Amino acid sequence: MGASLPSKEANLFKLIVKSYETKQYKKGLKAADAILKKFPEHGETLSMKGLTLNCMDRKSEAYELVRLGVKNDIKSHVCWHVYGLLYRSDREYREAIKCYRNALRIDPDNIEILRDLSLLQAQMRDLTGFVETRQQLLTLKPNHRMNWIGFAVSHHLNSNGSKAVEILEAYEGTLEDDYPPDNERCEHGEMLLYKISLLEECGSFERALAEMHKKESKIVDKLAYKEQEVSLLVKIGRLEEAAELYRALLSMNPDNYSYYEGLQKCLGLYRDNGNYSSGEIDELDALYKSLAQQYTWSSAVKRIPLDFLQGEKFREAAFNYVRPLLTKGVPSLFSDLSPLYDQPGKADILEQLILELEHSIGTTGKYPGREEKEPPSTLLWTLFFLAQHYDRRGQYDVALSKIDEAIEHTPTVIDLYSVKSRILKHAGDLAAAAALADEARCMDLADRYVNSECVKRMLQADQVSLAEKTAALFTKDGDQHNNLHDMQCMWYELASGESYFRQGDLGRALKKFLAVEKHYADITEDQFDFHSYCLRKMTLRAYVEMLKFQDRLHSHAYFHKAAAGAIRCYIKLFDSPPRSTTEEDDDKADLPPSQKKKLKQKQRKAEARAKKEAEGKNEESSASGVSKSGKRHVKPVDPDPHGEKLLQVEDPLSEATKYLKLLQKNSPDSLETHLLSFEVNIRKQKILLALQAVKHLLRLNAEDPESHRCLIRFFHKVDLMTAPATDTEKLIWSVLEAERPAISQLQEKSLIEANKFFLHKHEDSLMHRAAAAEMLFVLETNKKSEALKLIEDSTNNLAPTNGALGSVREWKLRDCIAVHKLLETVLAEQDAALSEMESSLC
Repeated sequence: MGASLPSKEANLFKLIVKSYETKQYKKGLKAADAILKKFPEHGETLSMKGLTLNCMDRKSEAYELVRLGVKNDIKSHVCWHVYGLLYRSDREYREAIKCYRNALRIDPDNIEILRDLSLLQAQMRDLTGFVETRQQLLTLKPNHRMNWIGFAVSHHLNSNGSKAVEILEAYEGTLEDDYPPDNERCEHGEMLLYKISLLEECGSFERALAEMHKKESKIVDKLAYKEQEVSLLVKIGRLEEAAELYRALLSMNPDNYSYYEGLQKCLGLYRDNGNYSSGEIDELDALYKSLAQQYTWSSAVKRIPLDFLQGEKFREAAFNYVRPLLTKGVPSLFSDLSPLYDQPGKADILEQLILELEHSIGTTGKYPGREEKEPPSTLLWTLFFLAQHYDRRGQYDVALSKIDEAIEHTPTVIDLYSVKSRILKHAGDLAAAAALADEARCMDLADRYVNSECVKRMLQADQVSLAEKTAALFTKDGDQHNNLHDMQCMWYELASGESYFRQGDLGRALKKFLAVEKHYADITEDQFDFHSYCLRKMTLRAYVEMLKFQDRLHSHAYFHKAAAGAIRCYIKLFDSPPRSTTEEDDDKADLPPSQKKKLKQKQRKAEARAKKEAEGKNEESSASGVSKSGKRHVKPVDPDPHGEKLLQVEDPLSEATKYLKLLQKNSPDSLETHLLSFEVNIRKQKILLALQAVKHLLRLNAEDPESHRCLIRFFHKVDLMTAPATDTEKLIWSVLEAERPAISQLQEKSLIEANKFFLHKHEDSLMHRAAAAEMLFVLETNKKSEALKLIEDSTNNLAPTNGALGSVREWKLRDCIAVHKLLETVLAEQDAALSEMESSLC
């Protein structure tokens, strides 16, 4: 570096590099200017000056200088390396890799460049290149532990676990017998556990177990050792030894559910579907009774039997489980038992049991068959449980009466108001739910969870401005937008986005949804630093798990919601594009002069108000941006707070396609993914892609109303298409003719007949009838009255239930809202929509 410079300037160049590494950028800049005064075209100095400026947020100057440096000294590996570092800082990893490869052509054995290249290859999952680079690093520095480990990990990631094991064994062959020293025991133990997990992954279970026993003294993490050992014993089939080891693990942690599951598997008493024979249930009951005597304080050993016990035994076990928790007052009891509601009959038993407890405590102050007097709070928590129980079963009137009774009993318990708010939300009164949540918040202003619950309810009620002010109470300096974004508070951004979308504010909705998408890009970026850290610290098993997690990151529910929300926004933007300024001006030209004058005055007032608000915010941010040291921290100003620029896209559907591809890759089994794919592609006139979406929908759930809608809409559009003219159109036509007979719903049926068959099959379902009615109107526009009659003749039958109190109707609130919207928009019948709303409330 700086070899072509005289000694004085060469020392200055070393100072630039040192200043860059120690983040003394002004000092480095001064040294660079001193060199460039004498040698203004020195490429390496120009590049280093550019790299320094990049760290000072002067990016345009940085790129200009680095490109000039490369141009002046194209054969310098330093210039190309710096160019790569510049691209890497902007996450342009592919360009950075190209620059590093150019640098390696000039200096193929440069350790620093090879190391930087390997990190980028791991980040981009260029696994073949990663293996080659790691091999080169090991060849150049075979006495460096990190190079051996990096080479092994590269082969593991490249699906060559056996080769990774060979490399680790070769590395162990270079070590002394008394290795490791005390200060490296943890790292070496982690490496050994990683090697054993590789052997297990390769199917060499016996060899892995032998290796474990041989190296036991060198493995520090004894819990991980036992868990790995028991996993291998189960896979080998030595179930008795595995069962003993699981019992040993349970003595260490009797509340670990996975240990109980493992013990059941060893004893042949585990079923994935939870369906056990009466003999197996008796054996399991005996097992857990013996375990309960050993681990008397364990919660898990009492809770797990509720999953497999039936009838009277379930009732007895449930009574023994809930009794102490009701006495103690555990608010999360219902959440703990809620999975039991998915098992037939258990919800009814729980209902009868808790009602008996309520009656007994209310009349005698004791549990049935008990002599001890219960504290008054036991009745409160019993009512609290019952309110949640009836809410879960859709009996909102009974749920509200129970929670009101609990509030009357003890009006100072915050959880009661939170649950009442949730019941009101489920019942459809969103404004009242938000008000109740705010009341709960005011009872404890220091509780962040209650505050967040309140914000969520407000957003569901579309009270966005109030929700923002409430959220700001727990943000730094009251700056909720930046602070919540910096904290990656995705639930808030998703709920805000959904609220703005419901209100028709597409700009702000898009802004919120895309903010969530950016968080996932940041999470992907955050893995970069771990590629070197984990190899250095030898946390290899956690590192590989982290990489696997990153590979499935975009299948997370929050990303799915954000991407789907953004796609819906772009579809709506395509269907109803914002009016251009010229169109608005044309409309204004037709107005009389007096109205024009009033309009201009309104605009001036709005502009003045916006300016005043902006100035106020700037003053607040500048006042709050002064730290204790006196330094001023300038917060970046959002140039597009309302998302107006996001709406100014030339092709909304191409933007939607970007996110659609991510959903198709990461959520292929979601019905919503393919519904959105159909909506986007049918608008883009991509007939075969729309057909592909329809086929996916039919594969996932052919009986879903949305799948039926897409099927009928698609082939109705095909039937209306003109005869093919070009070769491409003829090819598409031939594919459609070949695929149509393969769809069972349309075999030897016209679309009208297929729609009638679908209606007949699901005539008792409101949503299915609504879908059939809509498609009838699409296929035969003159039969609007018949379509309306199909919906109006729907009956809200009683759902099959054996509840001890009340009855539950089949219609769900969200379904009634969807049908109401259909009647208002597609069928354009206000009277029918009102009558539908009234019948749903009855």
